[in-house]
Amino acid sequence: MNLNLEELKKDHRTNYLATALEKLAREEAEVREMLASDETLHEMAAKELAVIQEEKERLEKQVEDILEKDKSLDELGTNEIVLEVRAGAGGDEASLFAWELAHMYEKFAEMQGWQWKVNYESKSDLNGYKEASFEIKGKDVFKKLRYETGVHRVQRIPATEKNGRVHTSTASVAVLPIRKKINFVINPADFEMEYSRSGGKGGQNVNKVETAVRIIHKPTGLDVRSTNERSQLANREKAMMILTSKLQQLEEEKEAAKHAGIRKGQIGSGDRSEKIRTYNFAQDRVTDHRIKKSWHNLPKIMEGEIGGIIADLESGAVGDEEE
Repeated sequence: MNLNLEELKKDHRTNYLATALEKLAREEAEVREMLASDETLHEMAAKELAVIQEEKERLEKQVEDILEKDKSLDELGTNEIVLEVRAGAGGDEASLFAWELAHMYEKFAEMQGWQWKVNYESKSDLNGYKEASFEIKGKDVFKKLRYETGVHRVQRIPATEKNGRVHTSTASVAVLPIRKKINFVINPADFEMEYSRSGGKGGQNVNKVETAVRIIHKPTGLDVRSTNERSQLANREKAMMILTSKLQQLEEEKEAAKHAGIRKGQIGSGDRSEKIRTYNFAQDRVTDHRIKKSWHNLPKIMEGEIGGIIADLESGAVGDEEE
């Protein structure tokens, strides 16, 4: 496999693999040099070269898998996603933070000229989000937002806090590309459907008829809701489209898990349980823990000005993480 190591070093996902391959190339050169000066070491050198070659092939396979994933995303199209937010630890404050994150992405989508549509909302007593799902369409939307998946943490004094104490709350974000094609067979018997009335505004018919749909995939426990389409059929189609995309993602994660050599902590691991970013209001700072870099001016960031953060994540720019 002919790899350009200098190019691979520029990509945060393959930088460490390129460095490891360079080290192996140096070791191989040293063994060959030793062999050239003393042929009696032939047997020992042959064993060492075989080990180096095996490790080299393993690393090259990892590089190939990463590059192939990009290629397959390009083929699938990356212009339509579902973005989900869920309140985590922190009660009402967590639900308010989940709403603010959704608002931040909606404003960013507006700046990009993308379409934004609500699929489902479950609100808290303070009008925050317990959970919510949105559909976003636009050029390169998945490429730009794919690194947002994970746990987002907020540190601030809540409006309801009387003693001025800083609270820490969390919300999780998941970004899911909408798949036009799937690579596995779906068994209709695995799905369970529930119907209910849609809440909120939407015209007389929407609130009187059971148009809201929830689909549960029994083998995995995954469930998806769609409430904002005008008919039960449209909501069912939307929910099924999202659910099949989630199932495809599960299949890909299983496949990726086979390659245990790929670092767990690399950007874009897609692990919703991984703490990726902290929003510290007292210090007017956002820190992304994967690239150890911080940005300031939180009010503007929360109003959708996250282009700089996204650009740094795409380029893998690394800074000094501030605690």
